[in-house]
Amino acid sequence: MALLAHLARELHISELFMSGATHQIACHECDLIHNIPVMPARAAACCVRCGSVLLQTKVNSIDRTLAWTIAGLVLYAVAVSFPFLAMKNGPIGNETGLLSGIQQLTNQGIIPLAVLVLLTCLLIPLIQMLSLLYIFIPMKLNIRVKFAIPVFRLFKHVKPWSMMEIYMLGILVSIVKLGEMATIVPGLAVIAFSLLIFVLNFALSSVDTHMVWERLERKS
Repeated sequence: MALLAHLARELHISELFMSGATHQIACHECDLIHNIPVMPARAAACCVRCGSVLLQTKVNSIDRTLAWTIAGLVLYAVAVSFPFLAMKNGPIGNETGLLSGIQQLTNQGIIPLAVLVLLTCLLIPLIQMLSLLYIFIPMKLNIRVKFAIPVFRLFKHVKPWSMMEIYMLGILVSIVKLGEMATIVPGLAVIAFSLLIFVLNFALSSVDTHMVWERLERKS
């Protein structure tokens, strides 16, 4: 059965080549130009020269991306709205959140660090999730929206600047160091922020970039 499925898959790809339903892709490693047919589900195309993966199709990319993105927005709202950490030293207690932490950095004159945290931990993840919704909801409904291509390009450009993992690592180090001086109580926002890191990564890994460009160019 596996052999028959493999032969059927190869036959399908051959028919696509013969029908002329191909497009060109340049290898990102050696720049060799390839004619690639419309790929079936769970398929990958590799460079004939260097063996690098040119593209790999993903199953249910639209539905999975939307599901993870909506879950990420819910977690993002919780992480921003609720207390992040509470520090108690006897009868004295103090709570801090993501936004209040940035404000405290600004009040202490550490403006570059405050701007960096604001961009990498709050604004860029929000831009990523809103961009995915703007692209994938119309794609799911099979409708056309303006500025879809610039929005997706913006999403690709800001993707490397999301650094929530580094911020979370800094929080964990602070909890360990401050634990000797006071009692540190993690808030609901810590749990939401930790889950958001994984959920956002799942959403980004569900994006089939090649499929998105194909559909956007077809509607442009």
